[in-house]
Amino acid sequence: MSAIRIGTPWPLGASVTPRGVNFSVVAPLATRVELLLFSEARACEPQRVIELDLLKHRSGDHWHVEVEGIGIGWCYGYRVFGPLQSGAHGFNPSKVLLDPCARAIAGWEVYDRGAAVGAVPNTASCLKGVVTERDRFDFLSAPRPRHRWQSSVIYELHVGGFTQGPGCPVAKERQGTLLGLIEVLPQLKDLGVTAIELLPVMAFDLQDAPAGRYHHWGYSPISWMAPHPGYMVDPDPLAARREMRELVAACHRAGLEVILDVVYNHTTEGNQNGPTISWRGFADTLYYYQNSRGDYLDVSGCGNSIAANRPLVRRLILESLRCWAVELGIDGFRFDLGIALSRGEELAPLDLPPLFEEIEADPDLADLKLISEPWDCGGLYRLADFPARRVASWNGRFRDDLRRFWKGDERTVWPLSQRLAGNPDLFGGQPAALGRTITFLTSHDGFTLADLVSYDRKHNLANGENDRDGDNHNNSWNHGAEGPTTDPGILALRERQLRNLLSTMLLAPGVPMLLMGDEVRRSQGGNNNTWCQNNPLGWMHWQPDQEDLALRRFLQRLLALRRRLAPLLNPELPIADGPPRRGGEGMAHWREWHGVEWRQPDWASWSHSLAWSLQDHERGSLLWCGLNAYYQPMRFAVPPCTSGWRRVIDTALGPDQDLPEDPPLFAESSALLQSRSLLLLLAEPLLD
Repeated sequence: MSAIRIGTPWPLGASVTPRGVNFSVVAPLATRVELLLFSEARACEPQRVIELDLLKHRSGDHWHVEVEGIGIGWCYGYRVFGPLQSGAHGFNPSKVLLDPCARAIAGWEVYDRGAAVGAVPNTASCLKGVVTERDRFDFLSAPRPRHRWQSSVIYELHVGGFTQGPGCPVAKERQGTLLGLIEVLPQLKDLGVTAIELLPVMAFDLQDAPAGRYHHWGYSPISWMAPHPGYMVDPDPLAARREMRELVAACHRAGLEVILDVVYNHTTEGNQNGPTISWRGFADTLYYYQNSRGDYLDVSGCGNSIAANRPLVRRLILESLRCWAVELGIDGFRFDLGIALSRGEELAPLDLPPLFEEIEADPDLADLKLISEPWDCGGLYRLADFPARRVASWNGRFRDDLRRFWKGDERTVWPLSQRLAGNPDLFGGQPAALGRTITFLTSHDGFTLADLVSYDRKHNLANGENDRDGDNHNNSWNHGAEGPTTDPGILALRERQLRNLLSTMLLAPGVPMLLMGDEVRRSQGGNNNTWCQNNPLGWMHWQPDQEDLALRRFLQRLLALRRRLAPLLNPELPIADGPPRRGGEGMAHWREWHGVEWRQPDWASWSHSLAWSLQDHERGSLLWCGLNAYYQPMRFAVPPCTSGWRRVIDTALGPDQDLPEDPPLFAESSALLQSRSLLLLLAEPLLD
């Protein structure tokens, strides 16, 4: 029989010691805690139950014990007793609980979400923590790429969906896995992106879905520490961390950063009537915001809201961030509904949320890219004033204004000018600083780019919720036919609009983000919420036709052009709207707005066109860009360029001519922009 020692409250979770394993878990209101050791993952009953002595094995809010003679690979769980033992709300000692700090999980083969509800024991169908190593990632052999914000281009993808589908080049046994993703990294590198942003890869609850469906996206966390088993090739729980490191190392060697979409605003346990799997069973009133009746408060749309700014909770979140960044090598995090993490007691918004203060002060997290959604489901929306200095915000205004302009809506020209100028109207009159805003047109949540120009409304019946799910306000336009069509006029206009949207986004300041498959016109059939679609609707498009490949070449060249123009698109450069006044000699460049006439922009509500240029004190005109979202052609005056113009982009032209490898000279004093098209001219020296 292994010896039992007092143990230590730190580190949290299960950590290997010279004599065995130290276990530590937070349970402030518990009156009794049992540690259950299992002989294997499928075991229906524990091999040994160790009751923790209230006087010996408790330090403050932490329960801890050291067990000699065991080590890596052992499976374990907890039973926790307390004053609220009735029903499914609060302490429920009939349930075997998963350690919130477990870095590996076993028991997925027998796991039953339904058995975690109510008072019936779930021992035979519980998830179990697995004792693992806590080694640091090998940054010597695979150092972080550390791309500057100005040169960053993010590509959002779903690990399982990106490596599946007809024609997928990934080996069959690796499709849908982290290791499978390694096989297609060269295609992402060749496209020109610098970072991949992975939808959640922390272990999530597939069963958190209506009957007959499974959760696909991963926004139902069951653990903040362990990689999701469904993305692994090797079924051994201990292999998950190794495979995660292999992917990250391969990305680093390819020059790609890895950013994780993390869900700390809620868990899979739902509201007070949901399953007791982990957090709830240890400290229900600690982890979840509740009212005086014990009802869960919800700004996540998923039944509960994590009390992220309470000291013990933020300690757990910080431990999770360090686990992924230091032990697994991750380069950044995107916080799902991140502004919810700034809420305090009674969900009051905080201007100085301690969680973000501690993240920004942590040296282990100092060199990471941090990104957040600036909204939550409770109506809080803080974009420019996101309460964290180093966190970039998803710019939903950018997405909406670009969509509305090219759709042809009224009152869109002025908002478009602000997006092209770095969002000064949103950031107190000054362009957003580098790393403060993520510009995007599409994301996993909503239409793909191809569907954005092919559907007027969502088509989500396949989700089984009678088309009630998904956003109804998409600012999309089908251009004359709902969905697929053979009409050549509609198809040509859609192709032009794809290029218009991509060009406008990538010529604007900010950090651009692309959605998986947009470069090859991936469609979801008009479904704008494929959270439960682990099928071709949610998979990558691996059988592109010639038109798909033409768009990919366009985007590839567009990204190369953006890299070349990066110094001019830096929002922190001193650029003025119009020539600087006397005394502004330090102003190297300035921006000017135009309409069809030089320096005469049309800001009227009915206007659908805009042009802008960048001027240089010494070199004169550097760039001119015209945007015509009107249904008829329009002729624009073009400023003179002493070094000569090159026509770099003209979306009215056909594939490979719209953005040619060798841009032709443009010597005219005016330019005819076809309806719904974009034209970009660059001074010849910029292309040398």
